[in-house]
Amino acid sequence: MTGPRIIVSLDFETREEALALARVLEPKHCRVKVGKELFTRCGPAVVEELRGLGFDVFLDLKFHDIPHTVARACTAAAALGVWMLNVHASGGRAMLEAAREAVDASERPPLLVAVTVLTSLSAQDLHELGVAADPEEQVLRLARLARAAGLDGVVCSAREAQQLRLVCGSDFALVTPGIRPAGAASGDQKRIVTPGDAVRIGSDYLVIGRPVTRAPDPLQALIAIEEEIRQAAQKKS
Repeated sequence: MTGPRIIVSLDFETREEALALARVLEPKHCRVKVGKELFTRCGPAVVEELRGLGFDVFLDLKFHDIPHTVARACTAAAALGVWMLNVHASGGRAMLEAAREAVDASERPPLLVAVTVLTSLSAQDLHELGVAADPEEQVLRLARLARAAGLDGVVCSAREAQQLRLVCGSDFALVTPGIRPAGAASGDQKRIVTPGDAVRIGSDYLVIGRPVTRAPDPLQALIAIEEEIRQAAQKKS
């Protein structure tokens, strides 16, 4: 694993807002994530502009469809030069394998990771969907499936990271949203941890939004989180 471990979530309505923040931040301190709203409003051009500023881009569109459609979408995403993209593990083995094949066929294959259980979902939410397992059990089941299908890692809560490390190995990337520095509001995330805790537990990449994007000084907030991660990594080693 090389490069920044922090992925700043650019959850903005406009291209101008996203690029304005990106210009304040620095690629040496973070990567950036483009999600559904920004991509839907601005299209591939915003990815190209962010890459032009020197950022690695995580395209967070969570593809989930029939295998052929997901494969074509992954081919298109890889052609944008993104660093990472994701699909839903619950799409099944055939869909995951089709995505893997499509990414591998690209000129510069991005990391391909699977979403297991959204961090906004509780056990009650899963039960209402007909899933009898608790979130941790379902995450483990879907992570095993993603690993078997050849994906590079999963998106998961840091609370599941330690168990996933044991099951999926040290070379399986764990991408963790729901990161909040101590004292920050949890927002709509139900399963959250601090940046330092996430690293100690075993997360590789930390997706962080409002604690950076809504901070009075986003770059200083980012650097403070980066320092917390550095110290946690030193203690872990």
